[in-house]
Amino acid sequence: MAMPRPTVAQFAYGSCAVILSTLALLLLSGTSSGPGVAAVAVVALALGLVVAVRVPGPASRRSAAAPPATPLPVRATVPSPSREQVREQVHERAAS
Repeated sequence: MAMPRPTVAQFAYGSCAVILSTLALLLLSGTSSGPGVAAVAVVALALGLVVAVRVPGPASRRSAAAPPATPLPVRATVPSPSREQVREQVHERAAS
């Protein structure tokens, strides 16, 4: 089974999440040491991965994963009487 390729939207959202979360975490934590920056980078990459995975894929993937819809009940059709039959019934009722 081939692994599905990420979409452009997944790349874009994931990249933006990594960049913005890295800047926010560095500014909020005030870390300047090597291990602190490495920890912030790991957390930002994990957050970017989560965001990229949560972005919906193309419609073809979603429709294939969706459960089949329940079929609607089928209505039985009754053939309509011909015009001659209707005329005969009208004449019979008028005669009686």
